[in-house]
Amino acid sequence: MKILHQIGEYLYIMLQAFKRPDKGFVFRRQLLLDLKRIGSDSIGIVAIVSLFLGAIIAIQMAYNIDSPFIPNTIIGFSTRQMMVLEISPTFISMILAGKVGSRIASEIGTMRITEQIDALRVMGVNPANYLILPKITAAVIYFPILIIFSIFLGVVGGWISSIVTGIVPSAEYINGIRDWYDPFTISYAMIKTVVFAFIITSVSAYKGYTVKGGSVEVGQASTDAVVQSSILIIFFDLLLTQLLLT
Repeated sequence: MKILHQIGEYLYIMLQAFKRPDKGFVFRRQLLLDLKRIGSDSIGIVAIVSLFLGAIIAIQMAYNIDSPFIPNTIIGFSTRQMMVLEISPTFISMILAGKVGSRIASEIGTMRITEQIDALRVMGVNPANYLILPKITAAVIYFPILIIFSIFLGVVGGWISSIVTGIVPSAEYINGIRDWYDPFTISYAMIKTVVFAFIITSVSAYKGYTVKGGSVEVGQASTDAVVQSSILIIFFDLLLTQLLLT
């Protein structure tokens, strides 16, 4: 019964959040602020993780391919496919769930326990709409940009590692990146990214919005937001893969 209550409460809060904003300029101001907090502030960690993951994938592929019948171009091809299909949209989204999700839950949770949300309601402001909708919109807009950036850096990381270690000639790695390209794989990655962006922001906002107690409970809500977002990302990753690639 508890999980049904939480689902119902989550849906109700989302319905309140997706009402038309009372003041467009206030929404735009919050959206620009959240674009920086959610998107721009995450560029650094996305860049570092993607660059090294691409390098690791290329090295591991070269280590496991020891047959003379398999061309070296498969290393570039495999690095590109793994970054596009799974590593960037799913793995990076889980990292963002930890960084962005915990921040959203703690921010809104702190406002809840300090009664700022109640003050907004007294002033006639829809607190769910004011606090949650700009964050969801910012994530849905910015996460695909981060994932495209991640894919690019992952492929570049693999290329750099191939040059530094000499595991495959540069020209063959680049040819592998170009081989058997299917534009739908990018569409698939973007669809997953948008779904994951909504999951991370909405679940984290819900956990913060409904927190009760003090600072300890806010910390617990942040942890729950990351854990639940990660579980839902894995579940919807399987579901979307089944629907879109089979």
